[in-house]
Amino acid sequence: MKERVCIVTGASSGIGKATALELARRGATVTLVCRNSGRAEAARNEIRTATGNKAVEVLLADLSSQAEIRRLAQELLDRYPQIHVLINNAGVLNRKRTTTVDGIETVFAVNHLAYFLLTHLLLERLTISESARVINVASDAHRWGNLDFTDLQNARRYRALRVYGQSKLCNILFTRELARRIMGTKVTVNCLHPGGVATGLGWNNGWWAVLIAKALQPFFRTPEQGADTAVYLATSPAAAAVSGKYFYNRREIQPSPAAQDDEAAKRLWQISAELTRVTL
Repeated sequence: MKERVCIVTGASSGIGKATALELARRGATVTLVCRNSGRAEAARNEIRTATGNKAVEVLLADLSSQAEIRRLAQELLDRYPQIHVLINNAGVLNRKRTTTVDGIETVFAVNHLAYFLLTHLLLERLTISESARVINVASDAHRWGNLDFTDLQNARRYRALRVYGQSKLCNILFTRELARRIMGTKVTVNCLHPGGVATGLGWNNGWWAVLIAKALQPFFRTPEQGADTAVYLATSPAAAAVSGKYFYNRREIQPSPAAQDDEAAKRLWQISAELTRVTL
C-alpha cells in the first residue's frame, strides 16, 4: 500500500479508526476525516505511534453539511494528485428525527447523501488514479429498512432502527448504481456488512442508549474485526476486479431483495443528485 492514498471518513474511533490504523500499518498515506478536532488529533497520534507511519493526516468536516463536504473534497483534491481508496464509513443513528443545516433528515443526510456527494466530488480524481477503489460501509441492518419514495426523509413517521436500516439499504443501492455507471473505468466500488461492532454509534441518544450499548459489548465484535473486510476490499488483489457487490467476512453475500432492485437504485440516484445539486 505504499504510495497509495486512502481517505477514511468517521475515522476518530471505532471501525473507521481501526481501518485507518491497518492501512497505515501497511504503509499507505492515510487521511482521517473527522468532525471533532480533539478526537481526530488523538486518533492521528495513536495511529502514527502504533505504526511508525508519519503519513497520517487529519481533515475536519461535518458530513451532515453539504457545504462542508464540498470544502472537504476541494481540500483533498488540492492535497492529492491521486486518490486510490475512499472508504465511506461515517454514520449516525438518531432516536429522534432532526434535520441538517440543509433541511434534510440527519440520518439520511449523513449515512447516504454524504457517501453519494463526497464520492461524486472525488470520482474524477479516483478515475485517473491507478486501480482506485470506493468502499461503502453498509450493514445487514438494511434488511430492516425499505424505501418509500414518497417519504424518504421519514417526515410522516420516524422509527429510529427502521430509518437507520433504510440508510444502509441506500448504501447498497448506491453501490450497485455507481458500479453500473463506472463500469469500464479503473475504479471499483463495493460495500460491506462489518458485523455487530462495539462502537460509539448511537451513544448520542442519551444515557439509556449508552447503558444498553455497554451491556451488549461482550457480544459484539471488536472494531478491528469489524474493519477487516473494509481493509480486505481496499487492499486485496483478489478484490481488484470486483465491483458492485456486498461483502461480509471477506466473502460476497447476497443482500435483501430490496437491495437488489436496480430500478430503485436508479431512482434513488436521481433523487440524491437533486438533493445534493449534483449535475449528472
